[in-house]
Amino acid sequence: MGEAVEIFYPNGFSKICNGTTKNQPPVDETHQFDSWYEEEIDEDLKWSFALKSVLYKGSSEYQDIALLDTKRFGKVLVIDGKMQSAEVDEFIYHECLIHPALLFHSNPKTVFVMGGGEGSAAREALRHKFIDEVVMCDIDEEVVNFCRRYLTVNRDAFCNKKLNLVINDAKAELEKRTEKFDIIVGDLADPVEGGPCYQLYTKSFYEKILKPKLNENGIFVTQAGPAGIFTHKEVFSSIYHTIRQVFKYVLAYTAHVPSFADTWGWVMASDQPFSIGAEETDKRIAERVDGELLYLNGSSFLSSATMNKTVYLSLLNETHVYTEENARFIPGHGLGNHL
Repeated sequence: MGEAVEIFYPNGFSKICNGTTKNQPPVDETHQFDSWYEEEIDEDLKWSFALKSVLYKGSSEYQDIALLDTKRFGKVLVIDGKMQSAEVDEFIYHECLIHPALLFHSNPKTVFVMGGGEGSAAREALRHKFIDEVVMCDIDEEVVNFCRRYLTVNRDAFCNKKLNLVINDAKAELEKRTEKFDIIVGDLADPVEGGPCYQLYTKSFYEKILKPKLNENGIFVTQAGPAGIFTHKEVFSSIYHTIRQVFKYVLAYTAHVPSFADTWGWVMASDQPFSIGAEETDKRIAERVDGELLYLNGSSFLSSATMNKTVYLSLLNETHVYTEENARFIPGHGLGNHL
């Protein structure tokens, strides 16, 4: 979501936020209670909320990084000017990303997560009792180390013996691996111009690299960007249509994420049909998942896969296929735009 992080002060003048730079300690929380974080959702629409402090602001080799402490949403991770997750409601995004694929699979043992540097996707996958290994592959070691340090909710996941953390480009990592996986997850940053991830939303990547690394009954799931009534055509419908060119069975589903100020979308795909209902989904949650899910159950998932008429027709009639030469982007910036 949005453009560069800005802080607005009581005198009405805006400034780019002056949080800590790389390797410096966090800013004293008592100093910025009258500050606001602002994202530009579109050229005529902005979204802002009050800050307690800027805990960190810096840049890695690949991305701009900020960690904000907000009054409404708690700690908020912002990468390349875009909200990635917020402390109080990230469970919505990550439960929707991880659990449907693992629950619809008959007996998942291995998971490969593309991206997911903050650790939340791995955390949710590791809640499944019968998982043998979760490989989390993120290109940006600095983001991973940053999240291990500051996002304390995921510390147990990072220490779990079933987690295999790999610092590499997900495309290169999948290409060189000989084993196949039951589940492959795309927990990637949104496709923004100049960002590092848009090539991992293309038909050629899905067809030539990702799908061959799935086991016969394997399932692929990816986050697919904003899916609201006004935003679903940015990338959601295109990602859905692109995946339909590669897999026999493709299911789109959505949920409202308050800190994103929008409905969000995911796409799940396989060459095997998705055939379990709400009752069986709830049964599998009870049998397989440690602890209580906060958002997802069988009925809510079935509901989330029912699109309103406008979005349904857009998915039905979409013709754009993601290629490296013909990509769609959502508002935002990648570090490459500054070079």
